[in-house]
Amino acid sequence: MLILITYDVNTESDAGKRRLRKVAKQCVNYGQRVQNSVFECNIDAAKFRQVKAILEDIIDKSKDSLRFYNLGDKYQNKIEHIGAKKSFDVTDTLIF
Repeated sequence: MLILITYDVNTESDAGKRRLRKVAKQCVNYGQRVQNSVFECNIDAAKFRQVKAILEDIIDKSKDSLRFYNLGDKYQNKIEHIGAKKSFDVTDTLIF
């Protein structure tokens, strides 16, 4: 299923800047960045629970926020992209 993870981390303090880096690093482990604080993650339910728990442990819930959008398995018609930096299909074969 495709999960869209978005976050807003307060970076007014050094601790906030560290939290931001940690959140971004974890999101990269599960999906691809499509905008600064937006990641598309093609993961199963177990991985979703895992990344959600990790991110909840990182953020300061009184200053930061996380949003998770479950687009499901039939997400192709739910995404429209306009402009630069078109992303690749996360389900396609990737050749290194």
